[in-house]
Order: sequence, then C-alpha cells, then structure tokens
Amino acid sequence: MLVSKKDRALMRGATSIFIPVNSLECNGMKFPDIDIKNAKENWARKTFLSLYKYTPGIMHPHTTSVQICNEFFIFFFMFAFLLQTLFIFLKHPFEEENYIGLGTDYSTLWVVSDMLDLTNIIFILYMIFKFRVAYVDPESRVLVYDPKRVALSYLFGYFIIDFFLVLPIAQNITDDVLEHSEWSSGLVGVVSILQYLAVLCRILSMLADQSASIFVCESGVSKFVINLLAFFLFSHVVGSFWYYFATIRVAQCLTEACGAHKLCRKSIPCGFDVFNYDRPIWEKYKCNNNATACFGPCGFAYGIFGPAVSLMEESNLPMRYIYSLFWGFQQISTLAGNQTPAFFVVEVLFIMFVGATGLLLLSLLIGNMQNFLQALGRRSLETSVRSLDVEQWMRHRRLPQELKRQIRESERYNWLATRGVNELMLLENLPEDLQRDIRRYLFSFVERFPIFSLMEESILDAIRERLKQKIYIRGSRILVRGGLIDKMVFIVQGKLQSIGEDKNVVPLSKGDVCGEELITLCLEHCALNRDGKQFKIPAHKLVSNRSVICLTNVEAFTLRVQDLEEVTCLFSGLLIRRPHVQGNIRKDPPYRQGLPANCVKLAWRYRKKRLNR
Repeated sequence: MLVSKKDRALMRGATSIFIPVNSLECNGMKFPDIDIKNAKENWARKTFLSLYKYTPGIMHPHTTSVQICNEFFIFFFMFAFLLQTLFIFLKHPFEEENYIGLGTDYSTLWVVSDMLDLTNIIFILYMIFKFRVAYVDPESRVLVYDPKRVALSYLFGYFIIDFFLVLPIAQNITDDVLEHSEWSSGLVGVVSILQYLAVLCRILSMLADQSASIFVCESGVSKFVINLLAFFLFSHVVGSFWYYFATIRVAQCLTEACGAHKLCRKSIPCGFDVFNYDRPIWEKYKCNNNATACFGPCGFAYGIFGPAVSLMEESNLPMRYIYSLFWGFQQISTLAGNQTPAFFVVEVLFIMFVGATGLLLLSLLIGNMQNFLQALGRRSLETSVRSLDVEQWMRHRRLPQELKRQIRESERYNWLATRGVNELMLLENLPEDLQRDIRRYLFSFVERFPIFSLMEESILDAIRERLKQKIYIRGSRILVRGGLIDKMVFIVQGKLQSIGEDKNVVPLSKGDVCGEELITLCLEHCALNRDGKQFKIPAHKLVSNRSVICLTNVEAFTLRVQDLEEVTCLFSGLLIRRPHVQGNIRKDPPYRQGLPANCVKLAWRYRKKRLNR
C-alpha cells in the first residue's frame, strides 16, 4: 500500500485515533468489567458506613448510659462468678466406683454449660465496650478521648485478664492437653483457681472504679446493704474454695491408694471408663479398702476439710452449696480462729487467706458503720455544742430566767423546724436553674398574694431569692403599734393575731401575710420614680398602726424592706407597664377590709344610745 507524503504528514500530526464501537476490530476486544467492580465496592462501602453510623464514638465515663452499663456489668460479673463456681458443687464422690465426678444429672450440666457459653458473649460485649469509653490520664488527670490511646490503655490494662475469661481455657485444657498428662489434676486445679480469681479480680476492680460515683452519694442503709453483700460474696468465695480443696484432698487420698499404677491414677478424675481395657484391675480397685476409707472424714488427714468430705455424700445440690456458704460466713466472722489445719501447705495458706479476708471485711464494715453513726449524730453534736455556748453566754450576761426560758424554747423549735440543715448553704452548691425550680416549689405561697400573682415570673424569682426563713416562738411580737414595718412576713405554719388601734382583732394563719403594705408603698414610689434610680421609702410611712402577736410557735419567711426596694427598682419598667399591678395598689389589705363595717356598727350604736335617752 502506497502512502503519499501528504498522508504521512497527517499521520505524524495526529493526536488520537477514532475507532467506531461497532467496527470489526472493536467487536473482538474484551474490556474488564469495571462497572461491576465499582458497584460491588460501592455496596460494601455503603454497608460499612450504614453500620458505622450506629457505632458509638468514645463515650464519657460519667454519663448516665455508661454508668448504667457499668452497673450492669458489675452484676453480670458477679453472676458469672457464681455460675463458674457452681461447677465445683456438681462434683461429688461415687463410693461404689471409688472416684470423683460431676454426677449423672445431665440436664443441670447442660443448662450450666449453655449459660456459661452465654456469659462468654457478654464478656466479648464488655471488651468492645471498654474500647469505646474514655479514661482519665493518671498524670494530667484529664479525660482522654483519642481512640488509639483509649485502645492502648485497655490493651495494656485488663485486656489480658478479660481475654482469659472469654476463652473457656480450663475446659479445653482438660479435654485436649491435661487429660493425657501425669499431673493433669494439679494443672486443672491451678487453671480453674486462676480463672476464678481472675473473675473476682475484675469484680473488685470494677467496684473500686465505681465507688467514687456510686457509693459516695448512697444513703446509710444502702451502704450497709452493700457491705453485707460484699460479706456474702467473700463467704461464697471461701465456701466454694473450701469445698473445692476438699475434692482435691479426696483425689489425693485416692491417688495414694492407687499406688504406682498409672491407669488407676487416671481413673480418679475420669471415672471407670478408663478401665475398660483392663477389667480385672478395675474389679480389684473397687475392693481397695484404702480407697474406700478415703470417703470418710477419718480415713485421711483432711484437717479443716473433714466436714466437707461428709458434705460430699449429700445428694442435694442446694444443701451442699448452702452449707458451704454458711461455713465461709462463719469462718470470716470468726477470722478462722476455731480451725486447726493439717500439715498441708495449701490448707495452711487457705486458713491465712480466710483470716486476712475476714479481718479486712470486718474492719471495712465497722468503719462504714462508724461513719454512718457519726453522720447521724453529727447534727445532734453540733446542736449540743451550740446549746452549751448559749448557756455559757446567758450565764455570762446574767440574763433573767424568763429570757433564758424564751431563748431555750427558740433554740429548740429552730432545731425542730430545720433539723440543723442550713438551706441557704445547701442551695448555693446547686446549679442556678435547679435553685430556681426548688424555690418555685418551696415558695409557691408567694403567688397567692393578689399583687404578686399579677407580676412577671422573673420578678417573682428575684423575690424568692431574697426570702429568709424565720422562726418565732409563742408570744413573740412581729409588729408593734407605733414601730417601723421593716419586713413582710409570709406565714408557713402557726397562728397569729393582728390587733388594730380600735382593738379590732384579725386572726392570721398559714398562707396569710403581714406587713403587706410595704409592697403597696414600694409600687407607689416605683410609679413616681420613673427614671429607675434607687429610692427609699420615708420612715413616717413605715409606722405600723397595729400589733401582730404569735399565738403559737410560728414558722415563716420574711422579705426585708431593703430587698423589696431593690427588686422594685430593678424591675420598675416591667411593673409600670402592667396596668393590673397598678390597679391592685390601692386595694385594702385583709385586716382593713372590715373597718368600714365596724365604723357603721359604731355609728349605729351611738345613734341608738342617743335615741334611748
């Protein structure tokens, strides 16, 4: 094919070659299915993102949800510990075959095994939960939210112990490895004890972490119950290990009865199935008097495990557990002082552990009870010290007996009304919004007053903040005729009477107010003083024309005139713009509403006397 010079020049300058899709060359080519791969990747990515949305981030350890989860896991670990130790009490001796086994109640074994499998799932969820909870840096005392640092902190902390709890190591080792070992029973015992201690260690560590947030604010009764539960928990530990070590001692006695025969040694933890290969030896072993004597408390140097050997013969599983729990409770309470161990190292160490545990628990229980009783008597002690100071002061000032009697009665009633609690100091430590809600509930009587019921909520909150509790004894005079009215008194409890200039008596009780003319005077001056400057009510307008006397002991809240002037000055704009408030200014107080009727009665009597003359 000849190509001209012009075609060659076009070929050199070409930057791309166009090939139709339906051409022969294109139909034979095979391109990779890129769209299908992209679709699969997008589907996997979307699935991962949809699941990741529901995965919580690093959570604050003090939130309510995290605290609830921690409490749940604490009780779960206790339940898992009780469930694991339940396998110990399933073991009991078979005297006819001279070996120790789990018994023939397969339904109970299956239920316990299935529940242990479920506990492994909860253990895994707990491990995932620990990877998502922030921790406090011990050096800087700052919460760490970095996911990598949180994960590393848990990995180098309790992760190994938790991982050991998740895997059913003791069962797997028993079935696969230790079954063919000469030291199988000893290794199985060590692994089982380590697993029990690991769960107990996690329970104690979680309780220690939660003590600052849970147990500090609990009541005295709750703390007592918690200490009692801890006492029963360690009683369960001691009783379970006591029964478990007793089975080990019986197995040791049977091993010594076997002598040097290896097949006989393997039959003790595994049962008579091992002797299927040698029936004559099995028949000879069943008639071994030394092995039969091992199931009696006097057939071996059992020491403190003698009662447990007799307990093994009890076929009732709850009885075996309850008696072991009782034994543990008894030994912790008595510090194992009534036990004499045999010449066996494990037994001696076990008695030392029981004594130390009992001493620790008793010291904690006594210390907590002492703190509880001291907290109950602290208020009484403070009151006694104050009473002693008051008595010394009255003796030093040589007050008359009547004043001393009134002071003592006032102090006693003040204690009965407040129980020695300073409400102002208690409210100051709470958030502002919570203080406002508490005052609205406690001082709801403020809104019952006609003028206050028409005011804004912000004005009422300012008034509630300035209310002070006051206690009056019987015979006290709150207001005196001719004296200054320096406060409003809101009566919460008790009875009073108001005596006017004309000897008119008006009873006052719970829900009433005396000194209410102060609010009228303050609102009048607020209406006149529109520039919002501080004002002061003239003294001649504060003179009282009546007397208020307490008929009983009275509990009330007072509002000083200075505080009322301050509130009306701060909220003068809101008060002026409310016509309903201005309309109620001129309303007469309750004690003056009967004056017109009394005047009419007096005028009628005088007229009647003149007509009768």
